[in-house]
Amino acid sequence: MPKDPTSWGDVADWYDRMLGEGDTFQAKVILPNLTRLLAVKPGVRLLEIACGQGYFSHAFAAQGAEVTGADVAPELIALAQKKSPKAKSVKTPRFLVAPSHDVAPVAAGSVDMALIVLALQNIDDVRGTFQECARALAARGSLHAVLNHPAFRVPQGSGWEWDKDGRQYRRVDRYMTEAKVKIKMRPGADPKAETISFHRPLQFFVKALAKQGFAVTNLEEWTSHKTSDSGPRAKEENRARKEIPMFLYLEAKKI
Repeated sequence: MPKDPTSWGDVADWYDRMLGEGDTFQAKVILPNLTRLLAVKPGVRLLEIACGQGYFSHAFAAQGAEVTGADVAPELIALAQKKSPKAKSVKTPRFLVAPSHDVAPVAAGSVDMALIVLALQNIDDVRGTFQECARALAARGSLHAVLNHPAFRVPQGSGWEWDKDGRQYRRVDRYMTEAKVKIKMRPGADPKAETISFHRPLQFFVKALAKQGFAVTNLEEWTSHKTSDSGPRAKEENRARKEIPMFLYLEAKKI
């Protein structure tokens, strides 16, 4: 079977090392906010789509959820399984290799929550993915998605800049047009390591969710936890960083 061009299998080891560094958006921004919003109770059935090496799957299993994690990259699933706790008293997620639009081993109506974290921008078939989430979710189940904010993080179409008065701002020169962009993950260390990112405006996701019988019931925008502590521009960098959100969270429920 040919490799899915959107797979992160070729950068699995680098991605795993990066998440292990601790001072990451995943650890300092996304996981704390998801923990607050999902309020996982013991026994809740959770499916994580595009789970990667299982960072969030393991975290929510530790909180008592019955977790299934799926990813198209066998390299990442192997890492996820390797990280599973060995003690029988600790809940261990079930991991499987599957694309986001076809998680066939997960029975229809068998999960309470579906989770997609920082993956929608790397998924080609988003509509099929939402359809699969709707199939897997039980009645009144909920889908929780975190993505790079589509209004401010446009691949090769946005960036930080400075005006003549010394104010930092976010330049966005393309938003409404959907795009498919090759991204060099490690341009200095490994110029050949590429993944694919897709840009879609916010209305794309809301319409795609509605078509699969979802209603958006919550939305939050999250800023970076990073801070600048030195240099003449540090104060302005910190101000701008807290004004422009880097991540968008969507909750959608089956209706």
